[in-house]
Amino acid sequence: MGDIEKFQQERETLNELVMKYAGLGTKRFYSLDAQAYREGVLPAKTKELLGLVASFVLRCDDCIKYHVIRCHEEGVSSEELEEALFIGLIVGGTITIPHQRRAMKAWEELKARAGG
Repeated sequence: MGDIEKFQQERETLNELVMKYAGLGTKRFYSLDAQAYREGVLPAKTKELLGLVASFVLRCDDCIKYHVIRCHEEGVSSEELEEALFIGLIVGGTITIPHQRRAMKAWEELKARAGG
């Protein structure tokens, strides 16, 4: 089992645990988060790239990995991903480099899984 599959399984398990105890505020927040990334005036692909850059600058590895997965699912190209991460690198500075490395590792795993 690769890192991506482990991450997705753990995320699903932990989300179920959170929802077991979630009150109305938490449920509403999770719903709002899901709605924000749906197709709208901006395509879902663009929204995922925006989420990736925001997560990258905030240096949240779980969020970065999630958005890398979603970018892959939305058909983001390697070139688009790199350009988005470059924007994050400019904004976030050199402290984001380790996160860039892990993002690209996840991207490589996704591409290998997809056969390309």
